[in-house]
Amino acid sequence: MSINAQPLVTVVTPLYNGEKYLAECIESVLNQTYLHWNYVIVNNCSTDGSLAIAASYAAKDRRIRIHNNEKLVGRNANHNIAFRQISPESKYCKVVHADDWLFPDCIARMVNVAEAHPSVVIVGAYVLSGTQISCDGLAYPSTFLSGTEICRRVLLDKLHIFGCPTSLLIRSDVIRQHEAFYNETNEHADKEVCLDVLQNADFGFVHEVLTFQRLHEEAATAFSDRVNTYLPGNLMILKKYGPVYLNDEEYETCLQDHMESYYSFLADILIYRRDSEIIEYHKRALRDMGYRFNRGKLLTSVGLEMLDILGNPKKTLERLTRRFRRKVGSGLPGGVIRDSGMTKRSNRLKEDVHA
Repeated sequence: MSINAQPLVTVVTPLYNGEKYLAECIESVLNQTYLHWNYVIVNNCSTDGSLAIAASYAAKDRRIRIHNNEKLVGRNANHNIAFRQISPESKYCKVVHADDWLFPDCIARMVNVAEAHPSVVIVGAYVLSGTQISCDGLAYPSTFLSGTEICRRVLLDKLHIFGCPTSLLIRSDVIRQHEAFYNETNEHADKEVCLDVLQNADFGFVHEVLTFQRLHEEAATAFSDRVNTYLPGNLMILKKYGPVYLNDEEYETCLQDHMESYYSFLADILIYRRDSEIIEYHKRALRDMGYRFNRGKLLTSVGLEMLDILGNPKKTLERLTRRFRRKVGSGLPGGVIRDSGMTKRSNRLKEDVHA
């Protein structure tokens, strides 16, 4: 098939201080076997060498364009700016984060599935997250699922199929229908928007590893793991889309299970980490969603955790040992990185909202 006969795909990279891995990211786009694409890199007022790296590639390839934000904005706002840059002629949009990359057949394989199923608006695939394969759980070799079916499984079975923005291909027309594609109040708006657009559309999947998600201390996912932004993010999603995809009994069960997990996590923070800033973060998050912080539930969860500690001393010692190793080690998923003071932690929380 000639290049002009292929649907145009706009690739977008929202960028903030990504000089360490940006060249590798751009090279992965240049190395695609699919040829009919253009590429927009949206620079969110980076203060490192990111802009110079992006400019060097744009100077050599006219398919690459740079958009410079006039002022620093939050991560989701920068994604929305990037989505507004997609070409009017593009049929599909492919996000690739600046610290991630695409395997050579990524765009080709995803476009093939989308073209075979006109009702599909989002295409996913397996992801190499660090050294682990994620976004699994679908039966092979199915490449098509109704939007209702996949969203019910995401809510009921906690299926992690939407992955990260890098792992998805999205129809451009769906993006153009939204002034702001991402909900800028939700840290996990990439998952939320999938449940939104799949209300009246379908989901495609490629049973191959097509993208790489880098796990490192500076990544937005590292911040989410430290603070556990997934809890308020998923609660917001459940409140909004649970009534759409679930019956009343299913919704109430999911909501109850989620709140039990939420207070169990807060009890864990109180007992093992004693990080008041994380507790305050979740108090604010619950309040912003209209929930009163329930001290009774927290104390009950603390009591249950203390009983578990007393009843399983060996398990508790092993757990504390793992936490200590994570604290003094890499700080990647599962551990909370403690800086030498509250000011440093506060600055870190503020910095992590940009990307």
